[in-house]
Amino acid sequence: MLVRARSLAALTGAALTGVALAAGSLAAPAVAQPSGAPVDGSTVAGVAAAGLGRGLEADVLAEPTAGEQDHPADPPEPLSPGGGADLHLPASYPHQPELRAFPPNDADATERNGTVSHADLAPRLTRLMERSDRVSTQVVGRSTEGRDLYLVTVTAPERRAETARQTAWREEIKERPGRAARDRDLRAGYKAPIWVSANIHGDEWEGTDAALRIIKRLATADDDATRHLLEQHRIVFSLTLNPDGRTNATRSTSLGLDANRDMITLATPEARSYVRTAQAVQPLFTADFHGYTDVLQVEPAGPPHGENYEYDLFLPHSYAIARQVEDDVVAAGIDGNTYYDPGSGAVVGRNTGFIKIPYRDTPSGWDDYPPVFTAQYASLHGAVTSTVELPLGPTGRTTTRADAAVNTEVAVTTMASMIDYVHTNSDAMLGDQIELFRRGVAGAPKTALTAENIDEVPGPDEWKRLWDTADDQVAVRLPRAYVLPVGSGQRSASDAEDLVDALLFHGIEVGRLVGPSQVGGTTYPAGSYVVDLHQPLRGLAASLLALGSDISAKVPAMYDISAWSPAYLWGATVDRVGTTTDGPIGRTVPVRGAGPGGSVPPGARYAAFDVAGVRDHRALNDLLEQDVAVRLTSDGRAVVGPRGLQAARDAADRYRLGLVAVSRAEYAGAERAEEVTVAYAGNQDDRLSLLALGFDDLVPVSAAGIEEAAAGGGAGLDDADVLWVGSSLDLPPGSAGHAYVRSWLRDGGAIVGSGAGAFAAAEAFGLVSGRAVTGDPAGNGIISTGTPGEVLDDHAQDHGFLYPAVWFTDLGAGTATELTYGRFLAGHWPRSGGGDGHAASAGRGQDAAIGQAAAVSGKIGQARAFVFGTSVFFRTHPRGGLSQAATAIHWAAL
Repeated sequence: MLVRARSLAALTGAALTGVALAAGSLAAPAVAQPSGAPVDGSTVAGVAAAGLGRGLEADVLAEPTAGEQDHPADPPEPLSPGGGADLHLPASYPHQPELRAFPPNDADATERNGTVSHADLAPRLTRLMERSDRVSTQVVGRSTEGRDLYLVTVTAPERRAETARQTAWREEIKERPGRAARDRDLRAGYKAPIWVSANIHGDEWEGTDAALRIIKRLATADDDATRHLLEQHRIVFSLTLNPDGRTNATRSTSLGLDANRDMITLATPEARSYVRTAQAVQPLFTADFHGYTDVLQVEPAGPPHGENYEYDLFLPHSYAIARQVEDDVVAAGIDGNTYYDPGSGAVVGRNTGFIKIPYRDTPSGWDDYPPVFTAQYASLHGAVTSTVELPLGPTGRTTTRADAAVNTEVAVTTMASMIDYVHTNSDAMLGDQIELFRRGVAGAPKTALTAENIDEVPGPDEWKRLWDTADDQVAVRLPRAYVLPVGSGQRSASDAEDLVDALLFHGIEVGRLVGPSQVGGTTYPAGSYVVDLHQPLRGLAASLLALGSDISAKVPAMYDISAWSPAYLWGATVDRVGTTTDGPIGRTVPVRGAGPGGSVPPGARYAAFDVAGVRDHRALNDLLEQDVAVRLTSDGRAVVGPRGLQAARDAADRYRLGLVAVSRAEYAGAERAEEVTVAYAGNQDDRLSLLALGFDDLVPVSAAGIEEAAAGGGAGLDDADVLWVGSSLDLPPGSAGHAYVRSWLRDGGAIVGSGAGAFAAAEAFGLVSGRAVTGDPAGNGIISTGTPGEVLDDHAQDHGFLYPAVWFTDLGAGTATELTYGRFLAGHWPRSGGGDGHAASAGRGQDAAIGQAAAVSGKIGQARAFVFGTSVFFRTHPRGGLSQAATAIHWAAL
């Protein structure tokens, strides 16, 4: 029998304010939409001046304007550093600039379900700003197609001095939490931010409409409760985090990527804007509105729980908020809404008194383990968070108008309930946020929330009895620091610098050693990068740099990926050093950006750089595109001669590479590299990863297209040097397409790719032989690798990512093993398989892969093939895998 518990507010005797937020719908705006392109110069004042960062500004603020480019070609640039300082909140409130207008889109998906279009947002916000001095609007980025991303703040007006004081208090909470805990003025006067975001999945619409209704109510209500709320809080709204998807009825952004899986990699401008906003706002609570799960679902999530969250601070309020939402939605009795039946686990139309709360109702498969989602990422910035799933899903491409109206009413009630709870419990929640930052700054040992200590956590009793060994957080022993060495101990200087820049973008503090420092028998040279975990965002730093854990035995299924570590997957050497109670790792100075500028030694006639990292491959491909004579040495370096030195200097500056002088003999003894044109059969991960590596002359192909090319038309391989196969390419022997590709291979073409489909393609033309085995399709994570072959051994990597693993057995003559699988290190992949619940996966677990070939190569005549079993291009995330793929492509093209 399910025992009900009251909200934490009720348990503690706190009275609810009863702020009436649910009234009214937002009236249609009177401002007419112009036709044609967005009005030049009408963007929010200060968007460029807001300092969104050089990388973000290049990606987010550049053309094309909305709708002009259906399939953007350019990959995101490397992340620029700067942390939250690169997005400034207004100097006073209200901040009411002129918003640029976007033309209506005749094919807008919102026309079908009656929700608000992106083009309609600027006029509505303009009308609200005209009516109320409580409403402020900023543009905090642009979508892939160029649509503005709006951040709306509703609060009582503030003069500049008051806003400056609020900013100082916000910084004090994070940077000087011990002082903040004792600061009575801060505790009495801080306007704790509440952040509501919506529509990061473009085809989940109604959170946006609900937010507009809440904004209107807060902007215009003339009651004491609302005035009191806005005097004590800033209520912040991200109306649509993915306006392109909203317009086009796609879950993904226009890059084809899911932005709600992108909070660590940050390949999308939409995710980068979210991270900048999280840093700038530093919310006390945030909720992100999604859909659709047949019944309203409000986190906290089920097990397993992320090991770097301070879960004892997060869980009590998160669960109490969900319980209050349940009470309020049940009491609202919204016509057409659905409810959860705890007895049967079914969704029903009658009011059972229950919504669905995953922590209470879902034993596995809806977890908060990875920080790649909006809510989980924001929790590492000190917020209590919740992902909200609205109930009624699409019929066809969109929700119906009737269902959209129900979802909007449910979302309005949910938002109002959450705001009410946070307002009522703000003092306690602020104390917890200060404590989270204090633990980080002090380097306090990390205590996991387990069955042994759960009773020590105040709050509802309902869920405590559900804890057992399968539900516990993984115990974490924090290091004192992570060190990225420079010099000979670093696999890739460029990858290390890019990782440091990414850490800085996330707001992580990084220092450089002033002098050499010896730790545990290892001497780190001066200039090595140190990420000391005695810092406010230590949970986020640990999430980025720790290996993670093998949690395969904890739960039968996971919602998404179970390992993601840039420290192990981005091509850099990163060492875990000491324990959190140790002293500092030498004397350091803070850094704002990684690495020196590019350089070529004065007087050098021949110069070289390591081709080890993603940026190195971009530089190599750039030089080759300029017809610079570049040679590749047997130890993995690119060498240029006197005629290419000026181009090399330009590339060194552009890609921040330090070249070294080499001899003429080294240049003459190296092998001439050629510009490579790549045809690819795959998805957005393949396309964006190849572009990120500098292979910008891409030719998309398919089996049907190749058959058409064989018949004298269509896109073929005539202009390509290498065919990348990221999915499957079925060209049966005897077909015209098969004969076409065979002829192309005889002329020196090559096949490179990832997965069983790539192996089948290479095998079909006799380039490799053996058997490709696909592991448990649900298995994913980080695995150790060995490098017995010659192609990848110059800048070998010890780890790879898989989702799922593919390995190659029964290899025939001429098929060489280039990588091997070692021990599975972190993630979720049952030892014997079967993690997806299907008997067919049995025997395809992690044990079966150990010692097997993880990559193979083969060649016949001039034709070559290289196939990875690791997921080298997965969501563009494993940058070390990207470099391995580029190395294989250049090898195959020789």
